[in-house]
Amino acid sequence: MKDWLIGIGAIIGSALFGYYLGVYFAEKKARVNKKIKLSSDKVVETIDVEEIGKSKVFCRCWKSSTWPYCDRTHIKHNQFTGDNVGPLIVEKK
Repeated sequence: MKDWLIGIGAIIGSALFGYYLGVYFAEKKARVNKKIKLSSDKVVETIDVEEIGKSKVFCRCWKSSTWPYCDRTHIKHNQFTGDNVGPLIVEKK
């Protein structure tokens, strides 16, 4: 009976250790922005309303090579991950 309790304790301990390792490493990889202004504490872009013209399409997936504008990279991202991100479209009325 004592060996059985030790075995159950070892299994539970191993499961908890594995769970906490998974949580720790998942948090490290949870970063959304992996390439734009990584040295900044916070990425902030300012666009003058006069520069918008008729309309502008802005990236929200953080993967655009024309940041802050959308280059439709989100389409491939959505297909690969099952995500549903899309651009922000600003139009002048």
